[in-house]
Amino acid sequence: MRNFKPLPRGFYEPSAKVVAPALLGHWLIRNTPSGLCGGPIVETEAYLVGDPACHGAPGPTARNRVMFGEPGHAYVYLIYGNYFCMNVVCQPPGVAEAVLIRAVEVALGEESMRKRRPVAAPRNLTNGPGKLCLAMDIDRGLDGVDLCDVHSPLYVARNPRVANFRKERGSVVITTRVGLTKAAHLALRFYLEGSAFVSHRRRIGQSD
Repeated sequence: MRNFKPLPRGFYEPSAKVVAPALLGHWLIRNTPSGLCGGPIVETEAYLVGDPACHGAPGPTARNRVMFGEPGHAYVYLIYGNYFCMNVVCQPPGVAEAVLIRAVEVALGEESMRKRRPVAAPRNLTNGPGKLCLAMDIDRGLDGVDLCDVHSPLYVARNPRVANFRKERGSVVITTRVGLTKAAHLALRFYLEGSAFVSHRRRIGQSD
């Protein structure tokens, strides 16, 4: 069994624009009755204060209240009436920013994920925000859980080899977000170019 250690709360205190690329290579872990499932994060999107696409833009509501709370918690919401999306809350309380986890590489619990999402290719289990939530059994019931607690049903674990993992998967690509009508021009999506699990590939800029 791996000795997973969650990222500290301070990791999430900066802006989502800073946290989103920093999350690449760290592990999203789901604790389930049948064991752990998840893997390294390989694609993220940032949603910021003043960003019309950010759910926090209208102010606090019953749906987005977690975004205005303590950083390092999960914000989970339903889209299109069928799919859940999982976000990491950033910034101090009262500032609503978050990072959407768009894709993870399957590294743990593939068998259990296939039961929830039967597909032929492993990459299709988790190469999209709705897909990974279905495969990892993430739903609205996990809204607000503490991602900094190893005993939480969902947390983000530090990858001690994160620098090597990023090097193995190629450069960090910076590009526009996917599926938006508001602020669609903003380059706030980040992914590891060499990962087969990335959902969409559209390059604007690139950093090492």
